Amino acid sequence: MRTRVVDHLVRAVSALGVRHIFGVDGANIEDLYDAIFDAPEYVTGVVAKHEFSAATMADGYARSTSGFGVVAATSGGGAMNLVAGLAESFASRVPVLALVGQPPTALEGNGAFQDTSGRAGTIDAVRLFGAVSTYCARVESAADVPDQLDRAMRAARHGGPAVLLLPKDVQQAELGNVAPFRPSPRTHRADHAGIARVRAALTTARHTGKIVIIAGDQVARDDARAELARLATALEAAVGVAPDAKDTFDNTDPAFRGVAGSMGHPELTAAIRSSALCLLVGTRLPVPARAGSETALAERAVASIGVAPPYLPAIHATSTDLARTLAELADELDDGSTGSERVLAAQPLTSLRVPASSGPGLRYRDVVETIDAVLPEGTDVFADAGNTGAAVVHHLRVPRGGRFVVALGMGGMGYAFGAGIGSAFARHARADGVRRTVVIAGDGSFYMHGMELHTAIEHALPVTFVVLNNNAHAMCVTREQLYYRDRYSFNRFRPAYLGAGVAAMFPELPAFSVHTVGDLAAALRRCLETEGPSFLSIECDPDEIPPFLPFLTTVEQSGKAR
Repeated sequence: MRTRVVDHLVRAVSALGVRHIFGVDGANIEDLYDAIFDAPEYVTGVVAKHEFSAATMADGYARSTSGFGVVAATSGGGAMNLVAGLAESFASRVPVLALVGQPPTALEGNGAFQDTSGRAGTIDAVRLFGAVSTYCARVESAADVPDQLDRAMRAARHGGPAVLLLPKDVQQAELGNVAPFRPSPRTHRADHAGIARVRAALTTARHTGKIVIIAGDQVARDDARAELARLATALEAAVGVAPDAKDTFDNTDPAFRGVAGSMGHPELTAAIRSSALCLLVGTRLPVPARAGSETALAERAVASIGVAPPYLPAIHATSTDLARTLAELADELDDGSTGSERVLAAQPLTSLRVPASSGPGLRYRDVVETIDAVLPEGTDVFADAGNTGAAVVHHLRVPRGGRFVVALGMGGMGYAFGAGIGSAFARHARADGVRRTVVIAGDGSFYMHGMELHTAIEHALPVTFVVLNNNAHAMCVTREQLYYRDRYSFNRFRPAYLGAGVAAMFPELPAFSVHTVGDLAAALRRCLETEGPSFLSIECDPDEIPPFLPFLTTVEQSGKAR
């Protein structure tokens, strides 16, 4: 039986442990789908509604498996639609393989439809995707495929997308007698001298005061949660998390001090101020993760372990495998005396004070705390950008054993719909029982990519979509009010009734609209008890200011000025 390039690619994807390829079909990628059909024992093809969402499905799949995600797209507009999704994976260092169809090689530079060869004045896809990937190559012949695939996988494994541009004739070509793809063993880079310096700093700090750990999303990518907990116990450290890393440490643990940065908690800032050293683990601590704590961090010693150095001065040690590095540190620093003196009860966190809101609908805190109360252990939560995301990051306690993802690399609206679906495919296939995924987003995000709901329905995925409907791009409304004197608004919409509309579109889908906290709790329980997908629209106030420090600081300064 002949082996085409596309057949080899499908088997290679399977060899990576990937069971789903996400994408949108088209003339210059249809041969890949033909190969998927011929190999159902290897992978399943999932057709999304938009290539951005297909890319975020691959991103969510990779984040939930600590492995790879794979996305496929055709040429032209299909390829262009991938860029924003791959940019999120690039900024957040998520390993994704993108297989992008191209016109036949003989037509490149000769007026081919959707030509992006860079020839004869056309768009150069290599340059375009090279800006949002760790590796990008145009595959010129079938013989080049094994080497290019290996290069792409090695690059993506270091964190970020790799893109292979595949002309249609190359996809169809017979590969000949080529060995099955075998992924290269994962290599681990560790700066042992740097780790020794970090270890010495931790040892000194233990004798002079307390240590605070701030964990980042690399802890999740490296599946190093247990090792982080061991190290925190060994150091008797207080622990905070970056906004996109809430699932890296048990939110009910006595040592937990909340979220760092612009959506964070005062307990963590206070812990930093009273500490001898702050240890950053798997985070570069960008502005959203350090806002409000800059002064406290500048006055303390800072150490860091992770794939890249932080944005502030620190004793840094490079590690591409935090599970291994943190386990070694915990073994070395555990003197056997910890544990007995730890506080037994979790300490409640102080919510940021927001101005009173008198508009229609529910309040952010009430919504999130009601969701918090009914989510079972093991639930995965994907939150979207904007005021909704800020409220979820600040108020939600991540269920034990669940994943939490918010896209802060690029902050693209609508990311959570595709990413939550991709994660659900990965988690649903696990042997430890059905897990439910909850996507929480605003109506603006829903209008962008919420129709991926259709994909969840097609595949009967256990995903509950929760949309906070305030008939606005609410974060932009808040900015208009605070920074432009509320003289106008480009960001308010005419009322839309999302729950009723979705229910009419999909009569078999459990879909609800709620206006009170009591209705919310009851509707949520019904959604979570549903085997397949469900949808919930919550009416909210577009003028409510979320727990977001830059906004609250502006409000406070405005009050003092008056």
